[in-house]
Amino acid sequence: MQTDSSASRRRIARRLLDLIFEARFDPGHHLREQHLADALGVSRTPVRAGLLELTRLGAVEARPNQGFFMLKSVEELRHLEIEPPQSNDQTLYELLVRDRIAGVLAESFTQTEISQRYDVDRGVLTRTLVKLSEDGLIARNAGHGWRFQQTLNSTVALRNSYGFRLMIEPAALLSPQLRVDRQLLKRLRAQHLRLITHTDITQVPAKEIFETDAAFHEVLAEASGNLFVLQAIVQQNRLRRLLEFGSYHNKRRVKEWCEEHVAIIDALRENDAQRAANLMTAHLQSAFDQVHIRKPGA
Repeated sequence: MQTDSSASRRRIARRLLDLIFEARFDPGHHLREQHLADALGVSRTPVRAGLLELTRLGAVEARPNQGFFMLKSVEELRHLEIEPPQSNDQTLYELLVRDRIAGVLAESFTQTEISQRYDVDRGVLTRTLVKLSEDGLIARNAGHGWRFQQTLNSTVALRNSYGFRLMIEPAALLSPQLRVDRQLLKRLRAQHLRLITHTDITQVPAKEIFETDAAFHEVLAEASGNLFVLQAIVQQNRLRRLLEFGSYHNKRRVKEWCEEHVAIIDALRENDAQRAANLMTAHLQSAFDQVHIRKPGA
């Protein structure tokens, strides 16, 4: 299990790698701590820790009394893995979700049944059930045990969800109150490009893929300046979560929607809200049209 400091160091290293990837720094480039700290909105201390982690991984060189310098090219860094291994909690979380999608688990279950089936201790199970409940995937039964929520088990409900999003997400990008955080867009873009260029998307944790997807839609909803739009999209993401975990084995589709997201981001970076809205409509319409065929990510 990773310590909190180790996990934090790796998170910062991942964010630094996103910035490096976006800026396409050449080998030998001087990575100045203060510039990176300003870009990430943090102090120099965590940035230094992140750079030391990248040094340990062979991506960066630490030169005495000079600082940190790029050691490898962006192309060589594309497939650098810096994510910590999943915790037991997250492993169980994904197992329960995938097995429910596959029909292995019944709608209703007890903690004892789960504990025996997956051979997990009480602490891991309790934390996992709490997290599933917080994410809107399960709820307590009126009497005993838990049940998976019904909403995402219905193709009709899923089509309604995409239909609802088609009504509000493109329109939100045309809001007069639209205010886009350009630094946040750059980070989002870099995260998507890492998924697009990954050699095997099936090796990326489903949680990471979903959160990249969900963050994109929530960031744009928040940029609309309308709190109700943001609340609606956050709720839709919660409703999607169970189904989306089952779709990320489809490497082609994941990379397709990542490319669609990047096109929308680029339109916003060019201040072309109308083009971004049109692209969002096409993006969601494609997902809507495929609901009856497969479980798409969007």
